[in-house]
Amino acid sequence: MRINLTSVFVDDQDKALRFYTEVLGFQKKTEIPVGEYRWLTVVSPEAPEGTELVLEPDSHPAVGPFKAALARDGIPFASFAVADTQTEYERLRALGVQFTQEPAQLGPVTTAVLDDTCGNLIQIAARP
Repeated sequence: MRINLTSVFVDDQDKALRFYTEVLGFQKKTEIPVGEYRWLTVVSPEAPEGTELVLEPDSHPAVGPFKAALARDGIPFASFAVADTQTEYERLRALGVQFTQEPAQLGPVTTAVLDDTCGNLIQIAARP
């Protein structure tokens, strides 16, 4: 068994696609119209056949309160691996990304938390 897809709920698929590709550096994998939305996925350029991240519309009534509660409590919705947290933090800050947590050593990992502009906090993490 392996993870094939995972989702992040977004308030605007176009805005999310721009952020996740142009800022974070993912690549668009799939875009299929489905009613008023799209089945829209991105992948890491390091693993284009790997796990896909679905940019899932947050239109279900349960999603708004869930996302707001996580953000209010500072809880990241997802975590992405990076080679070096400090380097990635600096690259993203230069692109205007807002962070809610600067790089911090937490045991064997260094993490930072960013705002994805689509209603989510996302953690980046590196292990030595």
